[in-house]
Order: sequence, then C-alpha cells, then structure tokens
Amino acid sequence: MCGIFGCLLSNGNASPVIHSSLKKLEYRGYDSVGIATIFDGKIFLKKGQGKIDEVHKNLNLDDLPGNIGIGHTRWATHGAPLQINSHPHFDCTGKIAVVHNGIIENFSELKLELQNLGHIFVSKTDTEVIPHLIEAIMKDKPDFSFENAVQEAIKRLEGSFALAAISSHEPSKLVCARNESPLILGISDNGIYCASDIPAFLPLTNKTVPINNGELVIITAKGYQIKKIRDGSLIERAPEIIEWTSEMAVKQGYPHFMIKEIYEQPEVLRNTLRLQDHYLDLFSTFLDRSTEIFLVACGTSYHACLAASYMFSKLAFLPTYPVYASEFIEQYGKSVNIDSTILAVSQSGETADTIAAVVSAQQRAATILSLTNTIGSTLTRISRVYIGTQAGPEIGVAATKTFTSQISVLAQLALRLAKRRGKISQDEIDTLEGQLAKLPDIVDTTVKTQDAKAKQIAHKYANSKVLFFLGRGISTATAFEGRLKLMEIAYIPSVAFPAGESKHGPISLIENGLPVIFVCQKDDTHKTVISNIMEMKARGAKIIAIIEKDDNEIKEIADDYLEVPQGILGIFSPIPYAIPLQLLAYHMAIELNHDPDMPRNLAKSVTVK
Repeated sequence: MCGIFGCLLSNGNASPVIHSSLKKLEYRGYDSVGIATIFDGKIFLKKGQGKIDEVHKNLNLDDLPGNIGIGHTRWATHGAPLQINSHPHFDCTGKIAVVHNGIIENFSELKLELQNLGHIFVSKTDTEVIPHLIEAIMKDKPDFSFENAVQEAIKRLEGSFALAAISSHEPSKLVCARNESPLILGISDNGIYCASDIPAFLPLTNKTVPINNGELVIITAKGYQIKKIRDGSLIERAPEIIEWTSEMAVKQGYPHFMIKEIYEQPEVLRNTLRLQDHYLDLFSTFLDRSTEIFLVACGTSYHACLAASYMFSKLAFLPTYPVYASEFIEQYGKSVNIDSTILAVSQSGETADTIAAVVSAQQRAATILSLTNTIGSTLTRISRVYIGTQAGPEIGVAATKTFTSQISVLAQLALRLAKRRGKISQDEIDTLEGQLAKLPDIVDTTVKTQDAKAKQIAHKYANSKVLFFLGRGISTATAFEGRLKLMEIAYIPSVAFPAGESKHGPISLIENGLPVIFVCQKDDTHKTVISNIMEMKARGAKIIAIIEKDDNEIKEIADDYLEVPQGILGIFSPIPYAIPLQLLAYHMAIELNHDPDMPRNLAKSVTVK
C-alpha cells in the first residue's frame, strides 16, 4: 500500500508529472516514495524513506529522464518503512520495475519458488515477487511480449493489487492491472495516466476510465487497451467526464473522510483476512504458553480488546484481561513478570499511554506482542512479534475501520489459538472460519442498506440531551464503541454500560422520551435483552435497536431499528453491528452541523500522556 501512479506522455519528461501527482495522493498517508522512468533503453530510479518533499530535497525527483514512468507512495505492510523496501521494485536484471498497492497473499510461496530458481531478493516486501515473476516468465517464454508476461504473472498472484509495470525490453509501453485495490485511467491530449485515485491526475484531465477487477491495461503511444486477465479478451470502455473539484476528488465524491472510510470497511476486512499464517501461528504460540495475558489499549482499540476478551474466553478457553493503557501501570505494573504477555493494540503504534504501559511491562521481562496499523512505529520496534492490521491509512479522527479491522485480526488469533489448544472441534472451526470469510460481504450489505435509515433516525434524535447505549455479552464492547463515536463527533453526552447493570443505578436516569440504543445480537443473550428493553420502555424510554434482519420480536417493541443481515454468529457480532452505530454517529454530527473529520479537542494519534 498505498498509492500508485504511472504515465506515458506525448511530450515532456514524466518525472515532474509523477512527482506532482504523488503529492496529490499524500492525503492517503505514506512513509516512503519512489519514481522510475525509462530513457534510451535504461530504467532510472530514485526512491527514499520519508515525506515526498524530504526525499525530493535530497534526491531531486524531477530530473529523471524519459517520457514514461511509474511512481509510488508506500504505507508499510510487509517490511519496515526503509529505503530498501520502498517502491518501485526490480527484477534481477534491473530491466523490469513494478509499483503495487495491495497485499499478495501467496508471496512467501512465490518467493521461495523464485529463490530456488536463483532469483535474488533485496527487500522484505511482498511486491518484489512480481517483477521477479515477470522476469522468470519472459526467460521461460522468450516469444512473450511484456504485456503477456505481466498477464501470466498476475494469474499466479493471490490477494489484492493495483499495479503498474514498465520494462526496458519494451520502453514505450506501460502495463497496469487491478484486483480489488482501486485503479483508474486519466486521458489527456498530452498523455495517458494510471493511478490509485482520481486526485492524482485531476489537474491534468477530468476524462477518466475506471478499471474493474480482473482487468489488464496496456498503454502505448497509440492509446490504451483493456483486457480480461483471465483470457485476454478485449474490453471496450469509453472515457467518462468527472465534474469533481479537487477537494471532492480527494474524498472520492464523499462529503467527508469519515463516511468514505465507513464505506471502505468491506475492502479493509478482506485485506485483514489475508494475514500470513506464520504470523498468526507465532502469535498463538506466545499466547498459548503465557500464564496471564493483558490486552492493553486506549479508546477504540480498548473496545476492540474488550470484544477480543470474550473471543479468547469462548473460543480458546483462555482468560485474558482487557486494560486501559492509562491505568495499566497502576493496576498491574508491579505484578507482571516473565510469565506475563502483553498484547498491545494501537492504530498508530505511537499512543503514549500504550507505549508507557508496554515499556513498563518489558522492564519486568514480560513478553510484548502488538497489533498496529503502522509498521515501523515505536510499538512495532519494541514488540517481540507484531501484526499489521492492513487497514491502510485512516484520515478521519473518529476511528471506524480501525475498530472492525482490529477485531477481525483478534478474531483470527482467537480461532488460531482455539485450534492450537484443541478446545473446539474442527467442524466448529470450519463454521467460524466460514463466517469470518463472509463478514466483508455482510458489512458491505449493512453499510449500503442502512445508511439512509441511519440518516432518518439521526434527524429524529439529533437534539437529544443524552443517549444510553446498552448491550449484553460481547455486545457490551459494541455499545461502548457506539457511545464513543457519538460523543467524539456529535458532542452529545452519552452513557454506555452492560444492560444487566441498568438496575444498579443508571435506570434512575430514564425519563420520558430519553433515547436508549440496544445492541441486540441473536445469541444466548437475546431473551434477556428483550427484558431489559421492556424495563426501559416501561419508564418512557425511546428504544433504538440494532437488530438482525427480521428480528420481529424486537421490531414490535422498538421505536426505531437498524438491521444487519441474518445468521451472524454472536462471537463476531461487533464487526457488523458497529456499522449502524458508526452511520448513526456520522449523521447525528451532520444534523448538528459539526465536521465529523475534525472533532474538537481530539487528535488522530495521542502521543502525550
């Protein structure tokens, strides 16, 4: 990850255009940058770690020769954010260069296969297998054109990718392809461009051609061809005119980053399901040998840990202790020891309270594991083992895809640990893994079908002075997260607690018309939740229920409801059930004329204690 750009120009050098276009993709987040061009039968390369302006100051990204080239801004997923891991990546001969956004699931197998053929790898990235694979195919089939070799190589790839490739073998050709990761063409009088996102070329042209999954694009001086990767058949697709401003284009037409990122969650969840098995196995090995496990985090990440504590207990029969990072040292700091394991969770990997807790535990010889979205962060450097959530940059301050991606990874760890510990049958594991695989589509359905309804409910309740969020079992974590989202961006005072605790004080606050949101998954807690709803309703509360589709029992007693698809196993319910709550918070903020991307007094990464 994170952003690619390529171009073939009729006139002028490509490198200044690539440089300028990569600047337009900075909003996506990145840790390194690189450009490669072709001139006089040779590929020229400049790349480095850091921001574009820093790398340009040191290397001058504008003086590469040639009218054809590719560029990349990288968000590390495989390999630390170092110069050697930045894109573009080359084959052994230096005659093929590739940039790639996405995740290659089977890169380990391909890398071993290519190494056995004598290929030398210089980076820790998954991307580097692509140019070597193209090289191997061209060597094995010398009659193949460059585009044929790229097409055959792509057929070997498993995972997500948008990629662009050039070769000095055919110096006037740019080949790109897509599977799941975004890719779009721009067409102008002076050239053809390919990019991860429209803003990259919007100053140059508003004439675009969307590229769909499973398609290959060949760009030459004569124009562009689109082919199906599967069989090479031609696809005719005329350009479209985009009437977006630059600001609109950055958000892909969405009014705010938050709603854009809510809609991105199906793709993000698919990426989280592409984690390498050996990382999950290594993690589960450390967890299994531990005497005690603390799940340490702040804010949204803490809520993901709270949900995970139910998963580890119910699936792996392993007790874990979710702890607010800010309280960890006071609560457990003196008791952790060499038999303790700390699983720290942080989107940025730089959260000050989380780092402080981890360092304290490390000094007492505890094992440190971490889950973060930022490879190369402080947290990854001080961890024994870490896993990246593969969520990509999150621009909105209110975490949305952070929550669902963290729970997805933690669920996979719980399943892997259950398998290792032999606590559930293989049939149960197969059922659970099948449900995990369906979650991206379930979330996709939920966000598309509930957005408009969430807007209606938000309009109805936006002027409420306070809201309650209640859940039972694992849905307690979902309720806490829904409450946090609403407070963060709509500034409505909100209270969340386990529904069973309502009679121990909170119910005294219920008065006529007060909105109470219940998270009502269909599991062993369902009947009890109905009783809790009736208790609140009897005291005049307005009931907003997050329910499974066609849950007619709760529909009959709720004043309003939002639905998720049927058949979701309770243990995974926080992922889909969080979506309606995210949408509700977003639309509440809009109703109250607040900017959900810039909530007051908050920062994306809290780096002070």
